[in-house]
Amino acid sequence: QVQLVESGGGLVQAGGSLRLSCAASGSTFSINVMGWYRQAPGKQRELVATITGGGSTNYADSGKGRITISRDNAKNTVYLQMNSLKPEDTAVYYCNAAYTYYSGDYLLRGNTWGQGTQVTVSS
Repeated sequence: QVQLVESGGGLVQAGGSLRLSCAASGSTFSINVMGWYRQAPGKQRELVATITGGGSTNYADSGKGRITISRDNAKNTVYLQMNSLKPEDTAVYYCNAAYTYYSGDYLLRGNTWGQGTQVTVSS
């Protein structure tokens, strides 16, 4: 029902900035919360930030003050602005959307992930 495509990853030096984008398509009217997660080699996937349709945000402690999530509902796109990047920010960054949909008469919750975009921060 919802598809996500991320872009904007790459290689950057420590202290630099990157902006990730995640474009949603499909039943975008049903999306409630969008977010970014990341997974470093050998580690579990972890929360970076989330944002609701109304603009309420939530950040992991590791990114507070350096990372900003924003959302353009008209474009069905969520952004992750990352400043003052550190080598420990190196990971694959995944976009996530939580949405609702009908199956017959039943309203169900769905969750979908993008394919991921690599962010590498060199020291």
